Order: sequence, then structure tokens, then C-alpha cells
Amino acid sequence: MSNELDFLSRHVVAGKLNRRDFLSRAAALGVSATFANSLLAGAARAQGPVKGGILRAGMQGGAATDSLDPATWSSQVPYFFGRQWAEQLVQISADGVVQPALAEEWGASDDAKVWTFKIRKGVQFHNGKEMTPADVVATMERHSDENSKSGALGIMGGIDSVKADGDTVVFSLKDANADLPFLLDDYHLMIQPNGGKDNPAEGIGTGPYKITVNEAGVRHGGEKFANYWRDDRGFADQIEIIVINDATARTSALQGGQVDIINRVEPKIVELIKRVPGVTIQNVAGRGHYVFIMHCNTAPFDNNDLRLALKYALDREELVQKILQGYGSVGNDTPINKVYPLFTEMEQRTYDPEKAAFHYKKSGHSGPVLLRTSDVAFPGAVDATQLYQQSAAKAGITIEVKREPGDGYWSEVWNKQPFSASYWGGRPTQDQMYSTAYYSKANWNDTRFFREDFDKMLLQARAELDAEKRKKIYADMGMIVRDEGGVITPMFNDFIDATSAKVGGWSPDGNQEMMGGYALSKCWLVA
Repeated sequence: MSNELDFLSRHVVAGKLNRRDFLSRAAALGVSATFANSLLAGAARAQGPVKGGILRAGMQGGAATDSLDPATWSSQVPYFFGRQWAEQLVQISADGVVQPALAEEWGASDDAKVWTFKIRKGVQFHNGKEMTPADVVATMERHSDENSKSGALGIMGGIDSVKADGDTVVFSLKDANADLPFLLDDYHLMIQPNGGKDNPAEGIGTGPYKITVNEAGVRHGGEKFANYWRDDRGFADQIEIIVINDATARTSALQGGQVDIINRVEPKIVELIKRVPGVTIQNVAGRGHYVFIMHCNTAPFDNNDLRLALKYALDREELVQKILQGYGSVGNDTPINKVYPLFTEMEQRTYDPEKAAFHYKKSGHSGPVLLRTSDVAFPGAVDATQLYQQSAAKAGITIEVKREPGDGYWSEVWNKQPFSASYWGGRPTQDQMYSTAYYSKANWNDTRFFREDFDKMLLQARAELDAEKRKKIYADMGMIVRDEGGVITPMFNDFIDATSAKVGGWSPDGNQEMMGGYALSKCWLVA
């Protein structure tokens, strides 16, 4: 029986037998649909990439305000779509290694203050023009300009100058930085013609797919770019992203065959989805974390005693158990977890109503504290906020919850309102995480954490080439963020996506959800 099914599964992958007939034959042999689909998946992996067809994703994280300008990307859909049509100089692999992309190779001076990147020749933009070192320089200049409001502004602050030299681009840094190649994987730093200075939202890149549809908040699509320079991605003829912010509708679309991949599966329904024939849960741990963010420069959150009260008033263990359902781990009010190579353990903050009440009284605040949340903030965010409200009440703290609509949450609430639910996908290094979200000059400093001493420590760690000394600096920075910062980090989440039986080529990548953002480029349709 096993040999017969193996033979038939290979015929399905080769297009000689349709899936329905295969499943019918498997059922006649007494084989479950789940096992039969696993045979198909195995056959697809053995067969290798299959070209052709339309690969579709249903995603949360899209809004009518989304733009094609990489500088503005702040949620899943524009980021994920961008990974398909545009590229950076480098790419970080699933195992955390910096790999060549639009830069073929690179090297640094002995003091790590001058970095030289050799730019790949023969790479075309979708408008037919060849990418040049001048385009790279212009891209870096635009994202260094404060007027661009780029999400990469924090990490660009350490760069003194960027210049083209023949077929190379030379980065001169203000201070030594051994992590520069990691920083250049930031998804805002997509290389565009003339850096995007002429039209940043034109949507012209060097990626495997050329944009054909761009309906913000509705759907996005692309067709395979005929002159794409590499052959290890871009297998489908067309790709499509359908914005489905509602979790139930997203799951139904996968089950009904309207889409092949979905993101943001809510942990509370994972076990149910696992029992759906032909659907596979794809989860992986990483640096992603769910947060409640307070603006440290806005009353009443400018009082650290109130911030501490709100931190002690949260039952992290309860949220991990009830919201993540085991698909994650407890956070400690910093953005750094044990996945980072220079991580240092700190005493775990636990739920303590007495300490919360003490700091709340000391803060002098009275009356409710307004917390904004939304279904799109993170999976289970509304339920998590309500649990937080209940645990805080036991400490005598009243949290008023305001549920905001998903469309517009990332443009009107996050990084604008003083207390809100949010998420971070994490960054490959501690320097990049802190530079993006906690450095005083970072455009995405969403807790308004402005500390001169912290900034100096960040620059000191960046220039320190001794790993142990650097680790100690990061440990001290972590303590400052935990005890004085505006971030409440209850949990680090697994990325939980789901695929249909038609999807081949999926591999876990803890850098971000949806295979680090490359699922539509690296996967294929097996039948």
C-alpha cells in the first residue's frame, strides 16, 4: 500500500494525476487525508521546485493607508509584498548568517569603521535599467534624511558617509560597527532607482516579481520578472496577497481554497486547524514579541513609578498560557530574548499586585489609564488587553480599554497614541533592535525613550569588538529598558502561519513570519 501511494503521490506532483483522485484512492486504502497530504508534501520536497501557477496569500496587516515607499513600511502586508518586488544588499538566512544579495561580497577595515561592498553587476530593475552603485548610494542617502521619516533612520545614524568607488560602495562609519552587514538587511533599505528620490512609491525594484496590482488595504499582485537575476526563487508565474484582517475570514479562505498561505494564525485555534485535511500549521520561535507601549515623554507615562506600576500589574504567565497557548515564552520588559547571541539573563519580573499598588500610589496618579488595542495589534490582542485590565484591577489600577478599528491602526494609533498594544518582529542583532526602537534619534522610537546615557552605551557597544565587554554593555542597557523604559513585554511569540497542501518548499525561518517574508518567492505550487 505504501509503495502504491508513494508512486501515486509522485504522479500528482508531476501533474499526471489530480489531487482529488489521489485522496480518493488513499481513502479507499484506509489512509487518512492528513497522512495522504503528508505524503504529497514529502513527494513535493523530493521533486524540487515546480514552476507556474498563481500562489496566493491571505494576510492580516494591510490598510488603505499603505504605501509602496519602503521608508514607510510598518506592518505585515507592505513589508511582505516588498520582499517580493524589491531587495537589499544582503539577506539574513534562517540560521542567522548574512548572505550576499545585491552585494556580492564585502569586507571591513581592521577597526570596523570602513566597510566596502562589491555591487553585483547585470542586475536589472523592473523598468529595464541596470542597477548601479549610484542607486545604492542614493538609497542610503534617502533613508539617512530625517525628512524621509524612514523606519531605518535609527540605524543609519551611525553612518558618516556612503560613496561609490567603481563597482563598490564604501560606508564610512562614525564609530566602529561589526554588525553593519546585519543592519543592511533592514527591510526599509530596498534598493530603488536613484534611491527612490524621484518617486519613492513607484514600486520599482530588482525582486523576482514585478508589481501588477496595488490596491492598498485590498490586494496586491505581481508577475514573474523575466530578467530576474537569480534562480532560487520566483517559481510561481504570479503571486497575489489578499488583505484579510479578520482572523476567522482568513482561516476560512485557506480552508476554502481562496488562498494557499495565511499569516497570524491565532494560537487558540491552532489545534482545530491541525485537524483540517490538507492544512499544515507552520510555527517557529524567534525574536518576535507582543508589547504594550507607553510614551515616556507624555503624561501620565512620564512618571516612572506609574510605568513600574503598570509593569507589575500584568500577569505575564497568564497571557502566555491563555493567549499564546504555549506557542511562545514569557517576556521581561525588554525586546531581547535568549535567541540573541549576546543575551544575558536578568531576574524575571513577575505579577505583583502589591508592588503595583505601591508604585501607583507613589506616582500620585488617580483615575483610569486609557489603553488602545485592536485585533490587528497582535493575535489575541483584544483578549490580552482585557486580561491585563483584570489583573491591574486587583492592584487598584483602572485600565480603560478602547478597541480601535484595524484599518488605520498602524497609521493613527501606533507610534502616535501614548499607550497602545503593538508587536515587534524583532531584529537580527541587539544593536539593530535598540537602534531601531530605543535610540533617541530613531523614527520608530515608539516608547519615546530619550536617554542620552543609553545612546552613549549603544554607540559604545557598537564600537566594542570584544564580545564579552559588548555583552556586558548590552546587559546594562537591558536593565535600563526593563526598569526605566516605556515598553511592557509580556511575551515572545512564535510566528504561526498555515499552508494548504498545494504549497511546496516551505521551510522554517525565525527572522520573521511567512518564512522571513519570502514565502511567496521561495515556495511553489505542487499541483
